[in-house]
Amino acid sequence: MTRSAEAALLVTASVVAAFGTALIGFTRGVGLDAQVALTFIVFVSSFGSVHLALRRWAPSANPYLFPLAAFLTAVGITEVYRINPSLGGVQRWSLLLAGLTASAVLFLLRGDGVAALRRYRFLFLTAGVALLLLPLLPDTWPIHGIEANGSRLWVGMDIPGGRELSFQPGELAKIALAVFLASYLADHHLAMGTTRRKIGRLDVPPLGQFGPILLAAGAAFAVLVYQRDLGASLLVFALFVGAIYLATGKLAYLVVGGGLVAIGGIVSYQMFDHVQRRVSAWLDPFADFSDTGYQVAQGLFALGSGSLTGSGVGLGRPDLIPAAATDFIFAAVAEEMGLAGAIAVIAAYALLVAAGFGIALHTRDLFRKFLAASLTLVFAVQSLLIMAGVLRLFPITGITLPFMSYGGTSLLANMTLLALLARISHGART
Repeated sequence: MTRSAEAALLVTASVVAAFGTALIGFTRGVGLDAQVALTFIVFVSSFGSVHLALRRWAPSANPYLFPLAAFLTAVGITEVYRINPSLGGVQRWSLLLAGLTASAVLFLLRGDGVAALRRYRFLFLTAGVALLLLPLLPDTWPIHGIEANGSRLWVGMDIPGGRELSFQPGELAKIALAVFLASYLADHHLAMGTTRRKIGRLDVPPLGQFGPILLAAGAAFAVLVYQRDLGASLLVFALFVGAIYLATGKLAYLVVGGGLVAIGGIVSYQMFDHVQRRVSAWLDPFADFSDTGYQVAQGLFALGSGSLTGSGVGLGRPDLIPAAATDFIFAAVAEEMGLAGAIAVIAAYALLVAAGFGIALHTRDLFRKFLAASLTLVFAVQSLLIMAGVLRLFPITGITLPFMSYGGTSLLANMTLLALLARISHGART
């Protein structure tokens, strides 16, 4: 696909977002208003700036990444605006900032590409852990942690006028940790894949090579568990285990990782009340419909009432689902756009993941290969966890659905992630 076709698809996604905003206006009886034009302008400005940056600094980049992201963002922002117009307005400006950030990343990497990041792996590790520690800041400080739904994963910043700006540093930490992992594995994957001794039937990797990465994973995991942010804990753990497996091809890492997840889940269930509530809601949401199971049950009602083509944008009742704009945005889409809309969203995520792993497969340089694989892996796991939670295949984790859930930090982080993948694909054969 050419860059011109990419531009046409980005404009089409902008039209879809504006059309969704218009439909919501009609269902509310206000008709066409300035919100429709503003949505179109913001979409074109955001993705248009990225497109121009790709033409200038990464003309050979994969052309499928940002059109797919634009489609998901158009669907997500339509539902966010439908659930809460004020949140939809904030999401628009967050998208504009995310687009400018992705363009800036492409500009900064215009020379040597992502290879420049390899030299600073321990700096990225330090930054990643520091970002994870930010929510632990005292409540009395101007920059302070915020606890929500039993987890402490947000950071608030007091701004003039008595208002507060909040962001989720864990979204940015996952990228920093992925850069560290890719750099370390590029240098040590051969040694980590070599078995030097066994304990019973279990292959034991050399501790000298495995030790630093184990300490890094342990530090990040311990911080997240202390914050009781078990969704992000699982995401980070999956990133480390999955990246090591991809780099070494040793199935033992997946087996041991799966066992540790099971043990960690049991321990967390015993330690934290909010984990018990989420597991109870997952197993039987109707046993305590008015309390622990209310959110999951309402999500199931939304999924069931959507039928094949949905109730229509603006005609459903996603407002009955608690946290519909964040945790349960997928249920809102399934209700108003039906099974067809839900499958289209799942297909878009699957195509993005396929494109990401395709970039990793076609890249010769080991660091860029492992970085593309790690970034795609964390994106895939995050998307899978939240959609599986809505479909009651897994307990709710509380993490965001990339490009669709309300949240400026999530948009910024995932646009940056795609910018890195695009820059890697530009030099894939070198």
